[in-house]
Amino acid sequence: MSPASRLLCRRPVPEGGDDLPSNLHPVLRRVYRARQVHTATELDCTLDRLLSPTQLFGMEQAVILLDRALREQRRILVVADFDADGATSCGVVVRALKLMGAQNVDYLVPNRFEYGYGLTPEIVALAMQKNPDLLITVDNGISSVEGVRAARGHGMQVLITDHHLPGAVLPEADAIVNPNQPGDSFPSKHLAGVGVAFYLMLALRTQLRLAGWFGGDRAEPNLANLLDLVALGTVADVVPLDANNRILVAQGLARLNEGRGTPGVRALLAVAGRAPGRITASDLGFLAGPRLNAAGRLADMSLGIACLLTDDPAEAQRMAHELDTLNRERRGIEAGMQNQALAAVENLKLDASGLPRGLCLYDASWHQGVIGLVASRIKERVHRPVIAFAPANDTELKGSARSVPGLHIRDALDNIAARQPQLLSKFGGHAMAAGLSLARDQFEAFARAFDDEVGRWLSDDDLRGRLYTDGELASADFSLELAEILRAGGPWGQGFPEPLFDGCFDVLDRRIVGEKHLRLTLRTGNSKPIGAIAFHAAETPSNWARIRAAYRLDVNEYQGNRSLQLVLEHLESA
Repeated sequence: MSPASRLLCRRPVPEGGDDLPSNLHPVLRRVYRARQVHTATELDCTLDRLLSPTQLFGMEQAVILLDRALREQRRILVVADFDADGATSCGVVVRALKLMGAQNVDYLVPNRFEYGYGLTPEIVALAMQKNPDLLITVDNGISSVEGVRAARGHGMQVLITDHHLPGAVLPEADAIVNPNQPGDSFPSKHLAGVGVAFYLMLALRTQLRLAGWFGGDRAEPNLANLLDLVALGTVADVVPLDANNRILVAQGLARLNEGRGTPGVRALLAVAGRAPGRITASDLGFLAGPRLNAAGRLADMSLGIACLLTDDPAEAQRMAHELDTLNRERRGIEAGMQNQALAAVENLKLDASGLPRGLCLYDASWHQGVIGLVASRIKERVHRPVIAFAPANDTELKGSARSVPGLHIRDALDNIAARQPQLLSKFGGHAMAAGLSLARDQFEAFARAFDDEVGRWLSDDDLRGRLYTDGELASADFSLELAEILRAGGPWGQGFPEPLFDGCFDVLDRRIVGEKHLRLTLRTGNSKPIGAIAFHAAETPSNWARIRAAYRLDVNEYQGNRSLQLVLEHLESA
């Protein structure tokens, strides 16, 4: 099936002046202004511009809990989620607590296929085997009403750190730190779970410093050394890179590019072929993140967390290679499932305009650890919200949802649950991604309800698949220099997208590489020939002599040589 047609739209650039640096390249200035950046201060990614931890609601009570736990050397158990955000959150908390003098810190990462998501009563029963005094959830827990009740019933204190949207009822934890909980006025609502965990450790260090805890044999730790973990979790969880998150990511990248950072993160990048000096946010999102996530998708995240916690570079390399092998296996499973899902869409005998506005797909052979990736890939093809389902057991399905701009997917599920409470067993998530469970015999009814709900939010025009660009480039701007300037102008990511341009090109040459990718030689205006690559575009008609494309400027590094390359995100006949 060919992708549904996308509509190229140019981002508006506000009129008027700005206070950006006078020596800024005109193209980068245009890019920043289109992203509502108008002052040099907004580009300042130094640590002293981070928002204060004291602005997070619940932080004072959380710090009191941890302060007491450290002074009394109580047993602390960190309960992590099974994705990259959860793994890096766990790494930050365990490392930071040990650096600050905790001697009884352990972690638990449940197998997603046995225990599901969050602090469930079953996970509490598992945690009891370690006899903890204090449970700390990272990247989960805000919906764990029953689990928190069970933990406190067994005499444990519970500290929840999370960033997911809460339900109508909050758990009765001893403390909750979550920028999205009611009553929280923290200016950035986009912290990832690892960002919340890092802020908690910053606040604890401040409290201990003021109390005279550090000194003598107990040195005050430099928590900035954990920012590579924060950067990896933030980018991998695809949270919007607002100004505060850009600081966290930029600082983590700076440390990695200086050859610093935890051995595990450096090893994950190394097995993906990235060396210090030129590591970008996209390398964290597309190279390190998937390798770390592979453990949680196919088995459990214990291997991933162990990789992030080891201080032995050789051990980190060994575990990174294991994770790389798991990631290759994950890609194979995903490719097969994606082909099945695309075939299922084809079998609907409808073109894109006739597809359900909200698309639900299910196959009994699918792996529940990979359905989120399949939903994401299909969403990109059909430009509408997609939920992919896999069997959880004999009677229940697990679904992973991915949305498009204009539909808040968690709110949509909430509306369905309010109108038809029998359909959903449980759900949770964000604006653009969510997870859910339902009885297998409710699939068809839910699919209809989801399609109806999406129809309340999105029009046919919303489903065109808009691709926003930063306009055209002049022939003189096709240069390695500008590609380098744009690369350094980030970090780019969700909510602060990497510069994307559009224009028409003559096709001078084309060939297929790697069986499914298209390598082109292009020319625009009076430019020199320009190399370009279009991934997964081998089926593009060979008689297109002139194309219109949306593209990124990229630096191609091969055998020690560096040259300009265009990465085509979209192409059509001109």
